[in-house]
Amino acid sequence: MIRSLILIGFTYLIFQMHLTGDINKYINMKYSYLSATAGYALLVLTIVQIFMLSKGESKEASCDHDHCGHNHAKEDKWYKKVLIYPIFAFPIISGLFFPIATLDSNIVKAKGFHFPIYDEGKGDSFMQQQFLRPDTSVYYGKEDYDVLMKKEKKKYVNKETIILNDKNYLKGMETIYNFPGDFLGKEIEFKGFVFNDSETINKNQIFVFRFGVIHCIADSGVFGMLVEMPAGKKFKNDEWVKVKGKISTIYYQPFKTNIPYLKVEDWTTTSAPKEEYVFRGY
Repeated sequence: MIRSLILIGFTYLIFQMHLTGDINKYINMKYSYLSATAGYALLVLTIVQIFMLSKGESKEASCDHDHCGHNHAKEDKWYKKVLIYPIFAFPIISGLFFPIATLDSNIVKAKGFHFPIYDEGKGDSFMQQQFLRPDTSVYYGKEDYDVLMKKEKKKYVNKETIILNDKNYLKGMETIYNFPGDFLGKEIEFKGFVFNDSETINKNQIFVFRFGVIHCIADSGVFGMLVEMPAGKKFKNDEWVKVKGKISTIYYQPFKTNIPYLKVEDWTTTSAPKEEYVFRGY
């Protein structure tokens, strides 16, 4: 009975997330078909389990009638109920009844704003948490990645104004960070949430970010650009803004490296988009 309820719970949870659209808070929607397939597989397993349960109950009733002397109560070990079943039940309960938290500036603070992506040659690149600059080179061979980035550069380098939206945000940012010299003086427009870095010397400088998902929420990073706002403009963390200006480079002391930054010429405050995350397409 308990196994049937757990299977029903998982099946309902997956289909419920797809119907409400909450599944995009966990995975890149390019892989949503895998999640949907898992949901249908669980549905089949649930039906099979219920059939086996009803069949088992019929057999047990027959056995009791014939006094077969077999004690079915001893078959289910106590640790299954006390240890194993709660482990399976927890994700169902948390998924159905706990509110879904959207990643924001508090996550940036909690993880530490140190940008290990710039520590070239240190540690395992697969284990680095990405900040500021998207980097999908670890998913490709060197030659394939170079070809991909050069192809992406052609899409943007000849445009007078580069507009980064939900679909091209990560690819566009990654291209600009790979070829900053080719984009000097180019006009760019994008939106994101504000993060005030305490180590910023110029108080008119803020970061404008969006959380990006490569495959799933586990490999998410916060990506965007340092921007210099007009003097006297103050923003709170997580306030959403749309900025437009020209790309330049600056030596940013906390990172000990040159990074692209945006000198803002036009800006507006805006509400958070319906889908706050951006996803990496391939």
